[in-house]
Amino acid sequence: MLQGADSLADPRADPLNLAALKARYASGRLRPAALVAGIVERIALRGKDPTWIHLTPRGELEARAAELERRTAADLPLYGIPFAIKDNIDYQGHPTTAACPDFSYVPQESAAVVERLLAAGAILVGKTNLDQFATGLVGVRSPYGVPANTFNPAYIPGGSSSGSAVAVAAGLASFSLGTDTAGSGRVPAAFNNLVGLKPTRGLISTRGVVPACRSLDCVSIFGLTAADTAAVLRVAQGFDPADPFSRHAAPPARALPRSFAGLRFGVPREDQLEFFGNAETPQLFKNMVSRLESLGGIQVSIDFAPFLETARLLYEGPWVAERYVAIREFIERNPKALHRVTAAIIRGATRFSANDAFSAYYRLKALQRRTAPVWDAIDILVTPTAGTLYRLDELEAEPVKLNSNLGYYTNFMNLLDLAAIAVPAGFQRDGLPFGVTFAAPAFTDEVLCSLGDVAQRAAVRTMGATGLPLPSQDFQEIPNQNVIRVAVCGAHMSGLPLNHQLTGRGARLAYKSRTAPGYRLFALTDFAPPRPGLIRDDPGGAIELEVWEMPASAFGGFVDGIPAPLGIGSVTLEDGQQVKGFLCEAHATKGAREITGLGSWRQFIKGG
Repeated sequence: MLQGADSLADPRADPLNLAALKARYASGRLRPAALVAGIVERIALRGKDPTWIHLTPRGELEARAAELERRTAADLPLYGIPFAIKDNIDYQGHPTTAACPDFSYVPQESAAVVERLLAAGAILVGKTNLDQFATGLVGVRSPYGVPANTFNPAYIPGGSSSGSAVAVAAGLASFSLGTDTAGSGRVPAAFNNLVGLKPTRGLISTRGVVPACRSLDCVSIFGLTAADTAAVLRVAQGFDPADPFSRHAAPPARALPRSFAGLRFGVPREDQLEFFGNAETPQLFKNMVSRLESLGGIQVSIDFAPFLETARLLYEGPWVAERYVAIREFIERNPKALHRVTAAIIRGATRFSANDAFSAYYRLKALQRRTAPVWDAIDILVTPTAGTLYRLDELEAEPVKLNSNLGYYTNFMNLLDLAAIAVPAGFQRDGLPFGVTFAAPAFTDEVLCSLGDVAQRAAVRTMGATGLPLPSQDFQEIPNQNVIRVAVCGAHMSGLPLNHQLTGRGARLAYKSRTAPGYRLFALTDFAPPRPGLIRDDPGGAIELEVWEMPASAFGGFVDGIPAPLGIGSVTLEDGQQVKGFLCEAHATKGAREITGLGSWRQFIKGG
């Protein structure tokens, strides 16, 4: 395993959310070359992994890293950020299979969205597995194997963008691209505790994407946080005149509140909510609704029937014929090349006539008219992302029915021209994740990301460390089990009187940093030399400190010598990591002198 401050080998050791990586690049503690080496090692440690269909060769990744190191990070909004793409999205010079080996081809140019991300400095790690031809919400219909659900491999990963979700959840990429026609960018997010953004149709170009239902397809974004998906969307979106389905970004028909204070959120009537026999997810959904109300949101019960009727059109109506049209020539040349379930679904499209298509189109227009008044009564719609999560063996027994159940809350979105974001919302007692989706009319993507970020953070605060940690807190930056990192902000800093208590125990300085915002530092002058009293207090700021690496065998003796009112706890750093550090009982700071400004203890010592 790679060691040192410049390594990135252990998926528990380093957060890959964008803010954490940008902070490490800015501080000089990480370079693109080291990130590439670490990502390659993480992937290698997993062995043969059906998450991937094609990996970018190491030599290409190293060349990309070297190219970036000759550039200025400030000029590239996604500098050194690793990402993955679903293998129905083109990457120049690398095969596109859509999870069908006989369909494979090597594109001469990358998809428009991939070009935009690479131009912004991102590093493309590889192409991920999927339900063949993006047909399914389960993630198991692939000859390349089944990507393992990151919480329990006995359960499905969700699809069709299964590999894209698992790559991010497993710490192999910061974000990934999927596609979303019927829920493929949201269901895998819910099943792997991620954020999944399904943008407004046409906001991201689909040029260079193997179509499923071309008139409905969206490129989707998986991320560790809603803030990450928003940052990627800002780069990925853009009108593409070469894509006939591309749309110019436009203001939404009605502006949405940017917080939950006073926001009206619609929830399906109690009798219209469906959890498919799951005993726990109904309460998890109620918990999220209560959480949104505690943030100032106003719950509004809505009639969900026209949304459900719209959803049924997608697979029970002639829109499935679009899937046939998309790969018609291939199917007719290679009738045995498709996965058996995929083949049954797509070949079933041949029973629909032009008369059926027009009848369904007229019905859709009527349903669009019926759902329109809902948006006068609510600002956003809130539903479960999926009512339940199935085991692999359950799905094998009833592949079509259970797949349809997973689309209950997702299949209507693109037919009704909605934007949506799926966010984590809690865990079942068995450790499996649960998620909810926020949806609103077209071009509300940015606001939905903001609301998703607020909801995700609220879930963290409500559930605590045992509930729903933010991804930046999932990874404790500890290089190995024999070393403990300790943050110091006072007399133990290098060159100051008590530093010998660290060096005498074999500790070494790892790097300099600051706390996250929300800390205050006081001088406890009853000690000689004065000791720092660090407390967590929301009005506080970021405090300068040093992070030292101490042998675990010496840590107990070091802690034993710490006098009251000081103690050792967990200190959150500016990049979201948590390390051990000195904290103070709050009562001891009353009347003590606060160290303001940057909170530098050295400045205090020099200033007397």
